Amino acid sequence: MVSSSLGWICLELELELELELEQHHGQKRGIYGVCPAPAEPSDPTPANQTFRPGEELQKLKWIREKLRKINKPPVKTIQSSDGDLIDCVLSHQQPAFDHPNLQGHKPLDPPERPRGHNPTGSVPESFQLWSIGGESCPEGTIPIRRTTANDFLRASSVQKFGRKARRPAMRAVRRVRHVRRDTSSSGHEHAVGYVMGDQYYGAKASLNVWAPHVVNPNEFSLSQMWVISGSFGDDLNTIEAGWQVSPELYGDNYPRFFTYWTTDAYQATGCYNLLCSGFVQTNNKIAIGAAISPTSTYNGGQFDISLLVWKDPNHGNWWLEFGSGLLVGYWPAFLFSHLRNHASMVQFGGETVNTRPNGFHTSTQMGSGHFAGEGFGKASYFRNLQVVDWDNNLIPLSNLRVLADHPNCYDIQGGINSVWGNYFYYGGPGRNMRCP
Repeated sequence: MVSSSLGWICLELELELELELEQHHGQKRGIYGVCPAPAEPSDPTPANQTFRPGEELQKLKWIREKLRKINKPPVKTIQSSDGDLIDCVLSHQQPAFDHPNLQGHKPLDPPERPRGHNPTGSVPESFQLWSIGGESCPEGTIPIRRTTANDFLRASSVQKFGRKARRPAMRAVRRVRHVRRDTSSSGHEHAVGYVMGDQYYGAKASLNVWAPHVVNPNEFSLSQMWVISGSFGDDLNTIEAGWQVSPELYGDNYPRFFTYWTTDAYQATGCYNLLCSGFVQTNNKIAIGAAISPTSTYNGGQFDISLLVWKDPNHGNWWLEFGSGLLVGYWPAFLFSHLRNHASMVQFGGETVNTRPNGFHTSTQMGSGHFAGEGFGKASYFRNLQVVDWDNNLIPLSNLRVLADHPNCYDIQGGINSVWGNYFYYGGPGRNMRCP
């Protein structure tokens, strides 16, 4: 809710930005979106809420500066049916090139794909809501989901917008040879397959997309790949990609394609998508952070996506490919410490946040919201799991292990066959009779 005083401050800042944009770029489109949505007239003001105009003004000015950095002037803007605005930004003006190591650079040419990689899949040309109507960004630009002040104001802390919460206690999971993961007592719960004990230079998997119900705005449900290196202390390096439902980050319950990276265990480095200088996008067909459509249906059609992350053997950058051959972009090698060399662990699977609303386990779903034992068409899955070896070859996993933090809430069952190779089903409903 926006008070009338805050509203006037906000509108003044937004008008200033409108005039600046019109003056410098010949556009008048509310590009920065500083003002949050106005309150309904009938909304009561909480009795214990004190309006401090000085603090609110500083907060909005801070948000304005962040929006200036994140939202680049577009050559075209596309209105998506889900409410998103997709800006087509010249590729050399994307946020990555604000990084001191990249200023004045342009996106790199595609690297050599791993040997044994045969791009397959049925991902349609338009698999995101913004492009289903035939809209597209011109060559030489990339589509970027526009960030608004509302996005910042939904975050638990505006300073931490676009970043995963730091996991305060990187604990060891003692049940399986002290496997360490990015889980902790902070309410994050996992059902994952993983490999470790070797040097990994990439990973590939196909996973089906669902729209799990997330009951609390501060919770999320995601399915992703993690490429991991470091000691699981403050030096943890990760590269991450998959799909997620996150009302806090996006303001809705659509499953969205996302990326993430960190080089210091989610403390000060890294971010989701293109919300900081880091990932360099090279593709004009995919908007990172935009909603995926279609999704899988229970006992019905299944829609899955393929993801490949691998280290370019010539330049050391980590590249991301989506679907049947669409190169999304790359994480420059200089972003990382341990991942400049190789990964020491690869993880696939689901993650939720359990805030224990009303003292009970959350009913936020993982995957399809059904347990692994229900199988194809009902449970969520990862299939055709592979890793990239030192010589840039895609090879099958030789030692896949599976682990669920709370199997009565979300579980996992692995297998192997001639069609799906290494695979597993995973997920669950969260709270139920065996998971109070």
